[in-house]
Amino acid sequence: MAWTVSFLDERVEAEMEAQPKDIRAKFERIKELIATFGLERLPPKYVAHLEGRAWELRMKGKDGIARALYVTASGQRVVILRVFTKKTQKTPQCEIKLALKRAEEVT
Repeated sequence: MAWTVSFLDERVEAEMEAQPKDIRAKFERIKELIATFGLERLPPKYVAHLEGRAWELRMKGKDGIARALYVTASGQRVVILRVFTKKTQKTPQCEIKLALKRAEEVT
């Protein structure tokens, strides 16, 4: 069974659409890598564990840096919970907390 990547809901999809074009392109590339090779084979430069169930996909482009926070769900699914532009060295705790709160909706 292949891995799939989906958004939790429309608001998360809108957060991605609000990102610059090069960041969205990088996200699409990472999605392809996950679908083709699996999440476990994704290079460490693209993924990092944050806290609890929360992980982040790292996207970098000429227009800045963004993160897509996600959890894994049954059936080899990656569910994107939050997308934001990163402006500090560390991922803000409020973003992690929001993602963990949204993760409660994922089965």
